[in-house]
Amino acid sequence: MLVTILLLTIPAFTGVAGQLLLKYGMTQMGALELSMAAMPAIFWKMATSVYVVGGLAVYVSGIFFWLLALNRVDLSYAYPFASLSYVLIFLSSWLLLKEEISFMRVMGMIVICMGVFLVARS
Repeated sequence: MLVTILLLTIPAFTGVAGQLLLKYGMTQMGALELSMAAMPAIFWKMATSVYVVGGLAVYVSGIFFWLLALNRVDLSYAYPFASLSYVLIFLSSWLLLKEEISFMRVMGMIVICMGVFLVARS
């Protein structure tokens, strides 16, 4: 059971790490002009950003563990664990990126945590 829980939580952590790297990499690019003419340059900036490419690699690496978890448990059991990434992103955005959080967001995170806890115990 411990191995299964590990296989379910690793994708959440790799997903969060990947998203943080993606956010950092995209923020470093500044405001991007969205037009058809600018698309090749935007794509090139993304493809040559160490943070964007690294973020994608970390994010995708979690899929391996997710597939192993799906091999062991029902999808209806596994999928609520994916919502742990919401909570981890929420906390990481607040702590690392200094984003502001509202009371309603905090309450939403508490509800998500309670739901994951209930599913994990079933």
